[in-house]
Amino acid sequence: MKVKKKPERMCVGCQEMKLKKEMIRVVRTKDGDITIDPTGKLAGRGAYICPKVECFKTAFKSKRLEKSLKAAVPAEIYERLQQQLHS
Repeated sequence: MKVKKKPERMCVGCQEMKLKKEMIRVVRTKDGDITIDPTGKLAGRGAYICPKVECFKTAFKSKRLEKSLKAAVPAEIYERLQQQLHS
């Protein structure tokens, strides 16, 4: 019997591979809207970030979310991410 591999993604903050379901996904839809994807199933270009404040700060400072999504990320998305990390 084959053991199924669990999907991993790279964090835009720490650049480490972690399990997909442990991370927060930010997605740019085909319409160009950027949103936080709690389901991990929205269609579009996704970027993943660990639920750690250090990873968030690194990603924010070096604009790694923008680079991954190839679009400008609105301030409200950063605010919502920050709220999720502190809750």
